[in-house]
Amino acid sequence: MNARTRVALVCVLNLGLVGVAVAGQLSARVTGEEVRLRVEPVDPIDPLRGAYVDLSYTDISRRTTKETGDAYVSMARRGPVWEATSVSTERPAEGPFLKCHDDGWRLSCGIESLFVPQDRAREIETEVSGGDAIAVVKVDSRGNAALVSVQTR
Repeated sequence: MNARTRVALVCVLNLGLVGVAVAGQLSARVTGEEVRLRVEPVDPIDPLRGAYVDLSYTDISRRTTKETGDAYVSMARRGPVWEATSVSTERPAEGPFLKCHDDGWRLSCGIESLFVPQDRAREIETEVSGGDAIAVVKVDSRGNAALVSVQTR
């Protein structure tokens, strides 16, 4: 195998790995159903990662399964927003549901960080602290979720 073939093979392999890394987010954005969830801010700025708003989902983040690993949050619509109805280590037979990771004290569903310009991050934090913020999230049939936006009133 010559050097060009090896380089091409490495490039294709790297592109494949990138595809695997973003497959869940991409699937949720393309095929997901839109849900709206109540949120509250956690931490607005990280000097190493840039400006972002770290969100805690009012009805979801504090739930746990008492075990670490994959957790599935079943949801039901309650007026304009969706709320968690149960959390389990077993994948629900029907949806919508979020596939999350339970680290023993908080559920992480891959939708906790919203990256925005620094001035907008502070503005969103202030607005979200007011209590009426809604996260617009797309969720696909496998529970993969993508944060689309945060709306404040």
